[in-house]
Amino acid sequence: MPLVLRLEQPSSIPLEVDAVRLETVREQSVEDVRRTVIQHGNARVSLGEFFRVSGSAADNELVWEGDCAQVKLIGAGMTDGKIRVEGNAGMHLGAQMRGGTIDVSGNAADWVGAEMHGGRIHIRGSAGNLVGAVYRGGRRGMTGGEILIDGDAGDEIGHTMRRGLIAVGGRAGLAPGFNLIAGSILLFGEVGIRPGAGMKRGTIGLLGAHSPPALLPTFRPAEISRPVFLRYSLLRVREMGFFVPDECFAAQYRRYCGDFLELGKGEILIRASN
Repeated sequence: MPLVLRLEQPSSIPLEVDAVRLETVREQSVEDVRRTVIQHGNARVSLGEFFRVSGSAADNELVWEGDCAQVKLIGAGMTDGKIRVEGNAGMHLGAQMRGGTIDVSGNAADWVGAEMHGGRIHIRGSAGNLVGAVYRGGRRGMTGGEILIDGDAGDEIGHTMRRGLIAVGGRAGLAPGFNLIAGSILLFGEVGIRPGAGMKRGTIGLLGAHSPPALLPTFRPAEISRPVFLRYSLLRVREMGFFVPDECFAAQYRRYCGDFLELGKGEILIRASN
């Protein structure tokens, strides 16, 4: 049985729970976990004031239950194990995580997987802005791992991303892949304007049947093909439980190189035909 933390005292003031770490709680008793100090606005309180604690994390699994939309930093910095969120999750979910898996049955707020280094996050609902992005003043966003979002995602997906993979099944907001250094961003729904603005390397795939946005004039058309690496990437995300339409495998893709205001070694692939 996993360690279960059920939110029983909802709060409009955010709770910051980065002190609740799997590598710590799996060695603790239920009472010790209840006494874990978390941040409630500008006050420090015990976890037990807001959550009912039961079970054990001895098997390296932690479950958050209830509407945790105001619960920040779930899974931040995690290194291994499994976290499930049975409901919504707040900002900074899985920020700077290095390993393990996080699975969210609902939606997540901004900064999902910010500056993450490894592991996997799968959100069955939608996510906010700045998925896999760099924090303001930082040098690199996501540097490894995978983020899968079945629903929509907000603006600046993969901002300054250095490595890893992000897949979004629904609509993507403005400027996905902004300042992308490397890595892959696969978008299956409608996409906002300015994809790949400032990108240096990496791949952005506009894989849906929707009309793509106009690319910036600093991108140049190249060939039409069926990239072999893309097929393997699609197979990989499908194996991880992410829905990939069959027609994406048979389609051809128009390749554009850019952004030539930067290195110009990035690419945007736009689904052309079946």
